[in-house]
Amino acid sequence: MSRAVHFEIHATQPQALIDFYSNLFGWSFSKFPTGEYWMINTGPDSQPGINGGLLPRPGPAPGPMASPNAFVITVDVDNLDASMVKAQGGGAVLCVPKMAIPGVGWLAYFKDPDGNIFGMMQMDTSAA
Repeated sequence: MSRAVHFEIHATQPQALIDFYSNLFGWSFSKFPTGEYWMINTGPDSQPGINGGLLPRPGPAPGPMASPNAFVITVDVDNLDASMVKAQGGGAVLCVPKMAIPGVGWLAYFKDPDGNIFGMMQMDTSAA
């Protein structure tokens, strides 16, 4: 089975999204030695998850619809309610309200300040 090993975020204004995701999730960004590309470290290698990259958007941003135009990443958070408040305070727009994924956890989807859709999941096997 193939596993996801990397993700990329396209940004109209890279620094704005670097600030947004650093603030929201505590991710760290480091400029790649060549070109306009930033590596994203999402956490310690001892925890499950993947790292990614951020680059300038190669075309127009997604339209006003809440449908994705690329892969959607879902990020594990300790407290979905607190993360939702933090995301909206950082300029994100709620697309799909908090919902239970029975036996898994709580999930909500947002658009970041550049129109990219992402999910946040709080693991909770008692969610129903």
